[in-house]
Amino acid sequence: MSAKTSVKIPIIYSESYYVDIGSHIFPTSKYRILRKRIDEDEFVREKSEVVPPQNITIEDIKTVHTDEYIEKLTAGTLSADEVITLEVPFSSALVKAFITCCGGTLRTGELALTRGAAIHLGGGFHHAFPDHGEGFCLLNDVAVSIRCLQKRGRIKKALIIDCDLHQGNGTAFIFRSDESVYTFSIHQENNYPFYKPKSDMDIGLKDFTSTKEYLGRIYDNIPKIIYTFKPEIILYLAGADPFAGDQLGSLSVSKKGLRERDNFIINQARSSSVPIAITLAGGYAARRDDTVEIHFATVEECVRVFT
Repeated sequence: MSAKTSVKIPIIYSESYYVDIGSHIFPTSKYRILRKRIDEDEFVREKSEVVPPQNITIEDIKTVHTDEYIEKLTAGTLSADEVITLEVPFSSALVKAFITCCGGTLRTGELALTRGAAIHLGGGFHHAFPDHGEGFCLLNDVAVSIRCLQKRGRIKKALIIDCDLHQGNGTAFIFRSDESVYTFSIHQENNYPFYKPKSDMDIGLKDFTSTKEYLGRIYDNIPKIIYTFKPEIILYLAGADPFAGDQLGSLSVSKKGLRERDNFIINQARSSSVPIAITLAGGYAARRDDTVEIHFATVEECVRVFT
């Protein structure tokens, strides 16, 4: 393992991530609260720097999404059925937030390549397909980031480690026949989405899976995947929703277990000298503060490992 450096860890954030969607289970206010929590923590504040997303073009987004779908989003002409499939109130502000979020994950990838690690306080919207959005996800920011990095010659091979509670169906579909991108998803099997295109490795967990079993499956598989696939970057979706108190899930993973998961994966990236770009993905705890606490622990573990 190489020596730690004094380089500050980039934390990517935009105020536009907060969109008023009413009394919805998706807590868009968590981004602002988490940003404030970072400011209030002396250790994280001193060892990191908050930077905005980079500008991203519609042509960049079209490296993944179809012309017709992007036209519908920007013109606001989605059908009623398409809006229902999104499961979140549609608005121009929401479209702007997701476009900005794609720029955020792209900047996270770019900065990870130069500094070893970077964290996006948004991102991880893995249910978006090329021609439609679903499950709170309008655009697949992780896929867009990878495609843009490849197009710009920054990387050839990428590994996606998706630890959100839900299987990354949009991501699996996008990269289904692409040997340059390895997709790993560990998720609750008996849960959304019901159509689960095959990832390179899917670990579908039974309801009420314990912290010990959850971590064991990660410990057994992630080092082997990194060693065998040899990625040039890792895109890590550090979902907070495997937490036992999440409203959309039925796993029995503790906060401590999720922190241990983050520490292990981040350390695997560092010890293998593979840059890691982290997105925070889902989190829907009954107490919003629990979700924020889990997300903050992810940020804190990355800062501790890399500084």
